[in-house]
Amino acid sequence: MSTSTQGIVYGMHGYGLNRYGRRVSRGAIQGYHDKPHPLFLNKTAFRADIEGLKKVTQKAAIKIDGSEFTSRFTIGMEVEKNQLHRGAVREYELLCGFERDGSCGYEAVTHILPLLPSGKWRTKVYDMMHKAERIIDDRFSPSDKRCGGHITVGVDGMTGSQLRDLIRVNAGILYAMFRNRLKNGYCCYNSRMQDAQSCANWHSKYQVSLAKDYCLEFRLPSRFESVKQMMRRYELMYELVNFSVNKPNGKYEDFLKIIRPIIVSMYNGDVTKAEEILSLSKEFRTYILKGTITDAIRPYLYL
Repeated sequence: MSTSTQGIVYGMHGYGLNRYGRRVSRGAIQGYHDKPHPLFLNKTAFRADIEGLKKVTQKAAIKIDGSEFTSRFTIGMEVEKNQLHRGAVREYELLCGFERDGSCGYEAVTHILPLLPSGKWRTKVYDMMHKAERIIDDRFSPSDKRCGGHITVGVDGMTGSQLRDLIRVNAGILYAMFRNRLKNGYCCYNSRMQDAQSCANWHSKYQVSLAKDYCLEFRLPSRFESVKQMMRRYELMYELVNFSVNKPNGKYEDFLKIIRPIIVSMYNGDVTKAEEILSLSKEFRTYILKGTITDAIRPYLYL
């Protein structure tokens, strides 16, 4: 049965098709790479979901087609865990399914979600996250440093390569936050976010950010440990995508001003730590764009 009680068009059918076209349960653990395909949840039929957004924000973030509203940006997240809480493995509005993971143990993957500015629609996405707390939160489903938290973003009308070329200008913040994963064998290649012809350390999969047909997968982020952390990362990715796409000539300092409150919140109000991350992001940005390696970032790079 399908439902839209959250103001998001989603399906609670219990089953979905995997990559082999086989019908599998969304509420059970599947084999490696055998989970059901995700649903596109970036549509709503409720005008109230976008009310309150400034007109310029609506135009940048929402596509209107008759009585249906579609977010121009999308996001998907992978939640890797060593163990999944007993009794918590079932179907969730947030998740397309579960599968075994080769590096960590288990993986829960979200549907393709709308990536939105603050408002009623975003609040409904957060509600879905809270409902999946026993999967996301380490208090219930523990993880360790072997686990990752891949984040995939998409923009309507753009290929993954086009999006990568825009985002790389501002991606230094992700490098600063997740710098300890830059030597991880699952995400250390193409550390300057280049195309294959320009990259000196290319790998077809294990890149910092992997450009796909219509989306860009950031393999660099560390594991998800709480719902709050997922919410803050969602907010950061919205600002990163929005600034990169809608202000391609914008100054990096302006971007940092926008995200500073999010970074402070991520570090539990520790302003000094947040400023260190913001400052370090500038050095990573210079590395991404020019290849310059300073003493501050050298220890973190796979060279």
